[in-house]
Amino acid sequence: MSSVPDGKKLVRSPSGLRMVPENGAFNSPFSLDEPQWVPDKECPRCMQCDTKFDFIRRKHHCRRCGRCYCDKCCSKKVALPRMCFVDPVRQCAECSLVSQKELEFYDKQLKVLLGGGMFVVTLGTSDKSETMTCRLSNNHRRQILFQKVLSWWCVCVGGTSRASGMLLHYKPMGSQDAQQLQMEAAEDKKVASLWLTAMHK
Repeated sequence: MSSVPDGKKLVRSPSGLRMVPENGAFNSPFSLDEPQWVPDKECPRCMQCDTKFDFIRRKHHCRRCGRCYCDKCCSKKVALPRMCFVDPVRQCAECSLVSQKELEFYDKQLKVLLGGGMFVVTLGTSDKSETMTCRLSNNHRRQILFQKVLSWWCVCVGGTSRASGMLLHYKPMGSQDAQQLQMEAAEDKKVASLWLTAMHK
């Protein structure tokens, strides 16, 4: 086990360079494993257009699904953060569309979640509330709240199209009993609302 939970290392895989956590236990829950490539001998033809491979028409593997394609059917190079690739990688048309949609989540919602928002936090049925910053941890596995790390499950609350709060159920370390935490948007309601929307997505 790595002494630095968020430590990363650069590895070379058949698909390209990847920046992965030193300890696999700290992978993001959004991460995907590299697929098994279809062996070359099992694909004499493109799995999309059925073109026969030869000396001129070479086969390429999609880095997301691992299937064999000709250059025409597997020419898109798209970023694939879910597999921790450093550079955009070759993908088939179908996989590249999925990866493009995921990039929106990584570029928008995940950045907002990592940036955090200010909330008025109430623990259980207490009358006492505190204003705190809440953000997602770097490995996307924990919600960090006033320097305590909590496993989380959430339901957005609020009757408008814009979420105004969140109810969090969690188990403190060493306890089997779930506790409840209520979070409502604090001073900068726009940032908090964006954070809640990103959490919902």
